[in-house]
Formats: sequence, structure tokens, C-alpha cells
Amino acid sequence: MLLQDRTAIVYGGGGSIGSAVARTFAAEGARVYLAGRTPEPVERVAKEIANSGGMASATVLDVFDEQAVTEHAAAVAREAGRLDVSMNLIRVRGLQGVPLIDMAVDDVTTLVHDQLRANFITARAAAKHMVEQGSGVILALNSGSAVGSTMMGSTGPADAALDVLIRNLAAEIGPSGVRVAGIWTAGLPETITREKLAEHGAVVDEEGLRGILANLDQMRMTKRSPRLSEVAGTAAFLASDRAGAITGTFLNVSSGMFTTS
Repeated sequence: MLLQDRTAIVYGGGGSIGSAVARTFAAEGARVYLAGRTPEPVERVAKEIANSGGMASATVLDVFDEQAVTEHAAAVAREAGRLDVSMNLIRVRGLQGVPLIDMAVDDVTTLVHDQLRANFITARAAAKHMVEQGSGVILALNSGSAVGSTMMGSTGPADAALDVLIRNLAAEIGPSGVRVAGIWTAGLPETITREKLAEHGAVVDEEGLRGILANLDQMRMTKRSPRLSEVAGTAAFLASDRAGAITGTFLNVSSGMFTTS
């Protein structure tokens, strides 16, 4: 198993990607601590993992609450004896589908602030313990829109900020034995619903949704969009010793939507 006897915190563990990552971590032998703002999803996933023979527990937590995140990470490290993996997979909403020149200042800058704040708070909380123990892996995820994507609105600048945070943090704490890396992915079919599209300002019917998914497939080099299991499997690999030489970068798990890595 890739993560046998490891301790991992998955923030946003009740969401589509977060739950897939939590289940994969547990299947690979990790004790998983799921954290999320809404109790039902994280508790459900933790129960499913436990029923499948894995080790998991759930905590209601707002990642924007600096003190609560810090105390939770300390409690996990104290209970488990160490903290090996931290991955932030919370979903921060932003406005997309509108040309940048037509957006209000707050429409662009709010997501940059929120995504950077949430990831910095969780990464710092984990890093304090990992630096002290001399090992650990901090992971993040975004859409890769910072490489140059049109009509992505505030997502591109927010992804760019997160990219820089991960790279600079990796450089600073790498000498202490801690790796920091991320995953770029977007347009996972299992996560795209009409309701979620509406949150980003796109109102479509079922036919429109099918068209969006088909178009996403055609944008890939493989003509096939990545799946949740592939993203979760990549996260487990990155968190494991097999990826021991990977840090300060993002793995491109977009099925070739773009070539920059």
C-alpha cells in the first residue's frame, strides 16, 4: 500500500474530489481525517470508509477559521503521533464565463483572496508539524488556468496565486524534509452538474450539459476527460514515498487540455 500507516488530513473531504481522494488514501492504508464545513457529507464519507475496512474520522471545520484549523491540525498530530499528508480540496466559488474587461474588481480579486487564504491557512498549520518531525507532504489542487485560459474569469488569477504559494513554500521547507506539490485538473465529468454550472453563472439544460461534456472531451489530447479515480490516484502517488523526488511543482492531470507542466 502506498500510504500504509500514514496520517492524512483532507480538507473538503465531503466534496466530489475530496471524497474520492479520501477513499483512495484510506484504501492505500492511510488513517484519514476528513474536514469540512458541512457535517453530513464528511460524516457520510468517513462512515463509508470505515464500513469498507478503512480508518477515517470526520470533523466540522471552516478552513477560513485560522485558529480552528491550527488547533485541528495539532489535535490530529497529537492523536496520531504525527501528520504525514495534508491536502486542501475545498471548493471556492468564482465567476467564470465573463470576459475579464467586463468584470468588476471584486469579482476578480475576491476569489484570489479566498483561495489563497484557505490554502495558506491549511498548509501552514500542517507545515509547522511536518517541519518539526522532518517529513511530510502538502498538496493542493487547481484548474491550471494560470497557464492562460480564456473566459475563466477570476479562476486564472486565483490559480496563479496558489501556484506561487506552493512553489515558494516548497523551496522554503524542502530542506526540512517536507514536500509541497499540486495537481492541475479541470472538467471532471463526475463533478459537473447543472447546479454547479449555475453557481458560476452558466444556466444550461440537460442537452446543454451533454454538449459541454462532449466539448471538454474534444479539448483533450486524448479526446477523453480525466476521471475522479485518476485524480485521486495521482494524489495518492504524490503523497507517497514513490514521489519522493517531486516537489515545488504541479502535475498536469488534464488529459492534455494544455501542455505546460
